[in-house]
Amino acid sequence: MNIHFRDVQSGSVEARAVVEIAEGVFLNELTILNIEGEIVVEFPKKSFIGKNKRTFYIDIVTFEDVDKRIVWELEIKEAYRAWRKTNKKVLVYEEK
Repeated sequence: MNIHFRDVQSGSVEARAVVEIAEGVFLNELTILNIEGEIVVEFPKKSFIGKNKRTFYIDIVTFEDVDKRIVWELEIKEAYRAWRKTNKKVLVYEEK
């Protein structure tokens, strides 16, 4: 699995990722979050508004079982940590 990260640093969002799942086939918009010091991988979702005006969400990527999802999340987290070691955060503050 080939993963490319882009630094975001907006709120709890640490980075966005693009995963090459097969040669020439990419999965966009994976989000790497930092929630209370823990790295969380969020897979993309599609939202739509139903007839009853409620918003519904469906996963774009589905897994046949929870174990496969956990393995993917662990691989992405490990790749993110390795990427972060070579790409340190740069905090920019505005002067007032």
